[in-house]
Amino acid sequence: MQPKKLSILALFSTLALIISAVESTLPPLVPIPGIKLGLANIVTLVLLRRFTAKDALLVLTVRILLSSLLFGQAVSLLYSLAGGLLSLFFMNLTNRLLKGGYLGLTSITGGISHNIGQITIALLLTQVPGVLAYLPFLVLSGILTGLFTGLCAHFMLKFLPDRL
Repeated sequence: MQPKKLSILALFSTLALIISAVESTLPPLVPIPGIKLGLANIVTLVLLRRFTAKDALLVLTVRILLSSLLFGQAVSLLYSLAGGLLSLFFMNLTNRLLKGGYLGLTSITGGISHNIGQITIALLLTQVPGVLAYLPFLVLSGILTGLFTGLCAHFMLKFLPDRL
């Protein structure tokens, strides 16, 4: 990897980690476990648009590992990885299918799939089918937070140069 690209990806990793740290200090949006804005996904969306899915995966993995190490618990790493990786997979797929258009829809797909990944881990760890009762609330939150982060990424892309 070229030094310039490595430096830019390190900056994006730092930005995502800072956003994640700030978001971890915010009070919950609603009294349902697992629902938060997911603001660090703004960085992932920008990377999918301006770089490659491989670059987005690298930054996402660094952010999840560091934020779990610094701000979370060991079990939060499993939830974050499951949600983040599934989200990235579906955002990349949606981005390719839509040929880079409709960033909001790409982000909504990521939000919903992130929550599905997390509920799957919860089901596997707890072996309690009752956790599936959260799914409708998590899907709704994935739509709303995905739309919000997609709009944020859209405006962020307007202010970033095309070539970094």
